[in-house]
Amino acid sequence: MLVAFSVSPLGGESDSVAKAVAQAVKVVRESGLPNRTSAMFTEIEGEWDEVMAVVKRAVEVLQADAPRVSLVLKADIRPGHTGQITAKVERLEQHLAD
Repeated sequence: MLVAFSVSPLGGESDSVAKAVAQAVKVVRESGLPNRTSAMFTEIEGEWDEVMAVVKRAVEVLQADAPRVSLVLKADIRPGHTGQITAKVERLEQHLAD
C-alpha cells in the first residue's frame, strides 16, 4: 500500500505550520517504512495496518498542540506490489525519456 498524506494543524496563533508538520514527518521517518516528503505531501509505503498506524501517530502529534487538525489522504492499494514509492516514478521517467 502506498499512501500520500498531508497533515496540518488548524486554529493556531501563527499561519506557519512548518514546525508542527516537521513533528509529524519525524514520526514517519522514525517508523522505518519507505517514505519521502515533498512540499505538499508525505508518501509512505507498507502494509495497511502499519501505514495507518503511522498516519494516526502523525495526527496525534499535532493534536497535542492544536485545537484542530486537517488530514488529506490518498491511497494506492495494490496487494502483492512493493517498492512502488520509487518504481512508479521510475516508470514515468522512462516514458518521458522515450
